[in-house]
Amino acid sequence: GPISGVNKDIAVLQCHGDCDPLVPVMFGSLTVEKLKSMINPANVTFKTYSGMMHSSSLEEMMDVKQFIDKHLPPID
Repeated sequence: GPISGVNKDIAVLQCHGDCDPLVPVMFGSLTVEKLKSMINPANVTFKTYSGMMHSSSLEEMMDVKQFIDKHLPPID
């Protein structure tokens, strides 16, 4: 259904390897454009990683950590 209220301002980080053989990067790009049409597009970040397949990398994990540190309160 439609996204409303505080959910319209949720921050989203979408990561994708540019060599992913299972989910082509084109599908990631289409997904991020759909997200931007549903929520505040300024809050949607799409990052691609050169040479990364359907996996993860240290660079991606560092980006995820920065995203979490920025958007979630610290745990005491």
